[in-house]
Amino acid sequence: MNPSRPKLTWLLIAIVGFLTLCPVAMLFIGSFSQGLTAFGKFTLDKYLAAYTDPVLLDVTINTIVFVLGSSILATGLALFLAYLNTRTNIPFKPLFTVLSIVPMMIPHLLFSVSWALLLNPSNGLINSFLKEVFSLQSAPFNIYSLPGMILVEGLLNMPIAYLIIAPAMASFDVSLEESSRVFGASVWRTLVRVTLPVLRPAILAAFVLGMVRSLASYAVPRVLGTPGRVDVLATYLYQMVATGFSPDYGKAAALGMSVLAASIGLIVLYRALTSESGKYVTISGRGYRPTTIELKRARMPLFTLVALLSFVMAVLPVAVLFYTSLVPYSMVPSARAFSLMGWKNWIDVLQDPASLLSLKNSLFLAVVGASLGVLLSIFVAYVIVKIRTRASGLLESLSFLSFSFPGIVIGIGFMWFFVQTPLYATLTALLVAYIATYLPYGVRPLASAFVQVHAHLEESSLVCGASALTTMRRVIVPLLIPGIVSAWILMATMFVRELTVSVVLSRPGSEVLAVQILSFADDGLWGKLSALGIIMILISTTLVLLAMYAGKKFRAAQGA
Repeated sequence: MNPSRPKLTWLLIAIVGFLTLCPVAMLFIGSFSQGLTAFGKFTLDKYLAAYTDPVLLDVTINTIVFVLGSSILATGLALFLAYLNTRTNIPFKPLFTVLSIVPMMIPHLLFSVSWALLLNPSNGLINSFLKEVFSLQSAPFNIYSLPGMILVEGLLNMPIAYLIIAPAMASFDVSLEESSRVFGASVWRTLVRVTLPVLRPAILAAFVLGMVRSLASYAVPRVLGTPGRVDVLATYLYQMVATGFSPDYGKAAALGMSVLAASIGLIVLYRALTSESGKYVTISGRGYRPTTIELKRARMPLFTLVALLSFVMAVLPVAVLFYTSLVPYSMVPSARAFSLMGWKNWIDVLQDPASLLSLKNSLFLAVVGASLGVLLSIFVAYVIVKIRTRASGLLESLSFLSFSFPGIVIGIGFMWFFVQTPLYATLTALLVAYIATYLPYGVRPLASAFVQVHAHLEESSLVCGASALTTMRRVIVPLLIPGIVSAWILMATMFVRELTVSVVLSRPGSEVLAVQILSFADDGLWGKLSALGIIMILISTTLVLLAMYAGKKFRAAQGA
């Protein structure tokens, strides 16, 4: 074995271990500490104060209802869409497949805001329209409620559930269903007794992952829950560290430990469920044939329903934001509204020093942070895939650990650490926290790319006298361009839209786009908020296009 490999492995374990375990360790120590600067004076008072707070019971019940409700909605919608798109003859299947995953590309903050613009009880566009048409005294819908939060979170989590269920549904051997029908079972009985049991691992995995994401969600509860006084654990934790005259960091850390434990438990359950998928294999290579179910008279009604659902999930949020950015105040589309349209909100935002600073900070974090994150991910993925030792297994576990950490909890942990250093309230603190939180998004595509590079290429370079670093730079990296581009795009777009870590760590001078948009939402400046939101979407799209163009040019240069 190359003697430099163990050194590289342990160096990466030290770096990644610091990034992922440091906030957890600081959170643990902080939960026993009396204050941010009072290390050494340990007490259980924070745990007693956190878990005997009478408000906690309501917050816990709200959290359970929110997490379970949104996960059931996301899984149910994903199952419905996956069945229609993969198993039936519904029209425009490729288009609906793309539209089913489009909500993943819209930042959660903006998706939540767009629904607030549509269904808030005072001047939401749909509520105003219905009140005007039917002469109603009060708004028929209130998005600032627990059902409203469940609806929006469920729609946001649906694409993830779809990506888990649809492949399992597509590879389902339909001969099992046909056998059930031959023996006289109805369509419904076949669905309940044959189809759903075989798909159980995929359905449960989608449901559990939805619970993890809902538990970690901050944007939806913050935008829709806080105005309606519906607190869940994420917003309750934020209030402890960011509001009032004396933030209680120790109490937040004590409660954060429970949220962290629940999230890790769900991730362990998710991995156990996905590891048992081999028990439910239905494709053996003998007699397998995918078939399409004829919808007959239900074809057009179901097509209309799916088209409406796709419009609500993918088109409506962006259209509402753009429309609101052009009108002077919230108003139903009409001849008068179109006559008042202008670019005033856009001009105000582009002349606002705080917005320009947040724009500059987010661009810096996206470009520099994603580049550093991908550089670290290349070495981590290399060790995970090419050096199969116990130490590399430890590195793999550490690198994916942050995926199970809720962002708001990690933010509190990093705050405990950074407050002891000169990095507190700086962009560098955000940069480190971003890379630590989103490292799995860089490692995952690069690990897949490394699998395709044969070890002979590396060995030939080393035999010819090249150093390990030169081999990596001249041989391995050029072959990984597609994986590098994918990892960079994922990390850069995540950094542009990042909110949960930022709301805890950002301070005056280090604001980012998502925090500035949230500030506009708190002040009710919907026009400016929408203009800045569209700018955020444009930046994400531009970064994706530039990264794809650079990757294409690099591959062309390599092939020339």
